[in-house]
Amino acid sequence: MRNAVKIGSRGSKLAMWQANWVKSALESKNPSLTIDIFIIKTKGDKILDTPLAKVGGKGLFVKEIEEALLNGEIDLAVHSMKDMPSEIPDGLCIGSVPKREDPGDALISKNGKPFNELETGARIGTSSLRRGAQLLHARPDIEIIPLRGNLDTRIRKLETENLDAVILAAAGIKRLDLDDKITEVLPKHVMLPAVGQGALCIEIRQNDPQIESMVNELDHRETRIAVLGERAMSNRLGGSCQIPIAGYGEIDGEVLTLQGLVSNLSGKKVIRDSIRGDVSNPEKIGAALAERLLSMGADEILDQLKSEAYER
Repeated sequence: MRNAVKIGSRGSKLAMWQANWVKSALESKNPSLTIDIFIIKTKGDKILDTPLAKVGGKGLFVKEIEEALLNGEIDLAVHSMKDMPSEIPDGLCIGSVPKREDPGDALISKNGKPFNELETGARIGTSSLRRGAQLLHARPDIEIIPLRGNLDTRIRKLETENLDAVILAAAGIKRLDLDDKITEVLPKHVMLPAVGQGALCIEIRQNDPQIESMVNELDHRETRIAVLGERAMSNRLGGSCQIPIAGYGEIDGEVLTLQGLVSNLSGKKVIRDSIRGDVSNPEKIGAALAERLLSMGADEILDQLKSEAYER
């Protein structure tokens, strides 16, 4: 039996908050255990001057950490669930999905004006194609400005880059106790969240019963079910940083309601629908929603986006 455990994490303030939260939660349940956090720099951390859609697909913020996990350098990894590729490497698995923080997207504006009251031509910072497309769908008059960097860097760029507003995940802002900076959390009919947004992923090696047993105590059933449905939808649609896809699941009793969205980059063509089903099979619900979106015209949008990405 181990008496020491190594957690792998990125080194940003938010990533370290997440890793330390997991560390504290595990220590409270296993007081005799020594737990250390090892910072691992990922490709996404090294390339800060290029939009994610141009750098590559999913995995930019997890690949090097997963390699350390596979090599036995760490015992578990803590990720933001929305950074997780749909395919988990052989030998690894999602060990635990703790309770989700606010899944929404927060607007922070320079003058405190909500989204609907921003001036015509307002410059809004985000490098997320999902966010940009939905913002343009709601307000074609605004201008989307590419914005990279850690959360605190992006907030700072609100002033330094002559922006009127920035859009960030509400969960990260709240975890870093920066709630007072939020102008509004955009309603989901305006901005459907990214798949897995607001949730953490504790990734472990398969066939590691001690670690599996430890992290399983942090699992939150409703969050896991919703996230599994969202990820199944995204997986069927071929979700990546290069495609504006959104998905969000909510549970009421034993019923999962899953919303999904696919858009072109301009936000002029948006396919959106929702589906309900029993919580016992969230992956089936997610796949069914994806098929419904494809039949409504999402397939044409995805083909066009993949063609454009190939040409770039």
